[in-house]
Amino acid sequence: MTKIRLHNSRTRKREDFIPLDRDNVRMYVCGPTVYDRAHLGNARPVVVFDVLFRLLRHVYGAEHVTYVRNFTDVDDKINARAAKMQAEGDARPLNAIVQALTDETIGWYHADMGALGALRPTHEPRATQFITQMIAMIDGLIAKGHAYEVSGHVLFDVRSYPDYGRLSGRSVDDMIAGARVEVAPYKRDPMDFVLWKPSDAGLPGWDSPWGRGRPGWHIECSAMSHELLGASFDIHGGGIDLQFPHHENEIAQSCCAFPDAGFARYWLHNEMVQVDGKKMSKSLGNFFTVRDLLDQGWPGEVIRFVMLSTHYRKPMDWTEEKAREAKETLDWWANTISVDTEVLAAAKQKKGENFNIDEEIFEALSDDLNSSKALTRLKTLANFIDNSPSFRNLEEASQFEFRLGFVLNAEFLGFPIISLAAAKRAQGLSLAQLQVKINKMRERAMAEKNFSELDDLKALLLAAGVEVRMSKGGVELIPGPDFVSAKLEALKWM
Repeated sequence: MTKIRLHNSRTRKREDFIPLDRDNVRMYVCGPTVYDRAHLGNARPVVVFDVLFRLLRHVYGAEHVTYVRNFTDVDDKINARAAKMQAEGDARPLNAIVQALTDETIGWYHADMGALGALRPTHEPRATQFITQMIAMIDGLIAKGHAYEVSGHVLFDVRSYPDYGRLSGRSVDDMIAGARVEVAPYKRDPMDFVLWKPSDAGLPGWDSPWGRGRPGWHIECSAMSHELLGASFDIHGGGIDLQFPHHENEIAQSCCAFPDAGFARYWLHNEMVQVDGKKMSKSLGNFFTVRDLLDQGWPGEVIRFVMLSTHYRKPMDWTEEKAREAKETLDWWANTISVDTEVLAAAKQKKGENFNIDEEIFEALSDDLNSSKALTRLKTLANFIDNSPSFRNLEEASQFEFRLGFVLNAEFLGFPIISLAAAKRAQGLSLAQLQVKINKMRERAMAEKNFSELDDLKALLLAAGVEVRMSKGGVELIPGPDFVSAKLEALKWM
């Protein structure tokens, strides 16, 4: 069996993935701070770790994989956005605005990520649901000498954790020299970070041993991952921008809170998103939310295809040219090799779970999620199906279509999901299957010297925009520029 190998950011090596418990494979990915629409950069880790989630489910079984991705719904950015809404005329109390804002933003997030074909994680905890666990963890860190309270703030003592900086590969002193750190008179060390901070009467807050306040950002993920996955779990993921300070701080506080556990064993980080070769920025006018692209007419599967065309550890460049190419490829798949769901179901039932799933696609994704290589293999399979003059029989055709359709039907890469799925339903019968049918009909016509039925089918295909090429080797069906897949529906009854 092919092993899953992943690049572990912490060891800087590609390693065999060996779960702590094959019956409970656990993954945590940092989710969004919910105060606005998710932009393209927010979406990349969603798509990347959705592919890993699907792969793990395939290897270990869906019931044996637990995936947690959180929502940060208490944060100064959220408070600032709510305060702005209040200043612009919203008469509700600030806390009510915060609640409505985060609820609405989570709804947007689900809709936009769903459009990209992402499965919902097993758990999607909101930070505000785990305040009690955060307070308990902070209290434990103080008791162990890793945190201190001053002026209503609780701060983590970075120097108390000797391995701080191992993930990012920098010493504490190097970090101080090269980073912008928050300067505050109550800090013992510039690198110490906030675990708890006071809230005034107008801000969201909770009672604690250190007064009414709210948690710092970093403690949220440590508390939620511990509560839902345990002190030790398999994979922690997120964007490379979170490696320092967020993930570095998570490791420090979690390992100090639970010194006998290892926290996350494999760390995966996706690289950043660019637009036309430049860093995405509002000032450059190249800043896009996922909803912006969807509203511009780019289907979700096109956005997903562009993202998966680049390896997750390399910067991804969004361009309209890439989007057009992705759409052309997806339309080609939909219009020429779309897999009939009944044929898929019948093939799978006959072959069982041991059906010959394409090993090259599986191997590519098992090799550190090489989605670009997997897409190349998909194109090779599609070319074979599309260009083969004939198949010996329907089973042979369905086998090739099944190998492709297994992937396209959400087992691995997770698309298509919207327009492509609709096109498949409208098509009703794939060109590959019609190619088998018309070749058999041609053989019969030649034997019986009666070409009327063959001519009728050829006329219907031509009316649907399909070029019919006949040669000694057989019949080949080529979708033309005016191809209309819906017109193939009537051919099911011939």
